[in-house]
Amino acid sequence: MTTLTTQKPGATLALRGVRLGHRGNVVLDGVDLTVEAGEVLTVVGPSGCGKSTLLRTLAGLLPPLGGTVEQDGRPLTGPDADRALVFQDDALLPWRTVRANVELPLAIGRSRRLPRAERRQVAEEWLERVGLGGHAHRLPHQLSGGQRQRVQLARALAARPRAVLMDEPFGALDAQTRAEMQDLLVDVLAGTGATVVFVTHDVDEALFLGDRVALLGTGEVVPVPHPRDRDSSPAGLRQQIINSL
Repeated sequence: MTTLTTQKPGATLALRGVRLGHRGNVVLDGVDLTVEAGEVLTVVGPSGCGKSTLLRTLAGLLPPLGGTVEQDGRPLTGPDADRALVFQDDALLPWRTVRANVELPLAIGRSRRLPRAERRQVAEEWLERVGLGGHAHRLPHQLSGGQRQRVQLARALAARPRAVLMDEPFGALDAQTRAEMQDLLVDVLAGTGATVVFVTHDVDEALFLGDRVALLGTGEVVPVPHPRDRDSSPAGLRQQIINSL
């Protein structure tokens, strides 16, 4: 029986000479970036610099204007169940229970369709893991903003994607809830093997969550290696990122 302990290896994502934009308006040009399997890459930059465009391109929702986007060395041609998207807007179905929302990706698509009892078990295991074990029968409007993001995180990970793409998912939360969600994300990702690309405009969040940080400020991506430790991250590195934005 499939459970949350059954994992898949993370996907390697790569952009090679990529030009990105909307309707001919180029926002990023000549992007070369590789996200290694199992890596957490945070992408930080001000509003309008192309962070969400980069993420949607990696998701296969937005074709590049030039260059190639690859997964595991092969061209990425469109959306794929192995890549889960998590947005700032929780995007939960308001008429479905919390458990039914988490079950949804397990019930659609040939590669995801699981027996009903198994879907329920997987959903309940993930709800326990994100701290919502007693909320399975509630509706989204009965939850706080932080709780809805926990449901969205459980839904994204329940289907065991090889890559998780996160577009400022904690941006609308208050400071305390945001810090709690950052800690939770680190905990729930442990052992999944998933590759993560996390978009944010918050430098401290980027430093805390990422194995590396990619900076988007002047139309280019600059990976910055650093230790994942909020307390020990050198002030100089933080200032270097701020100066690059």
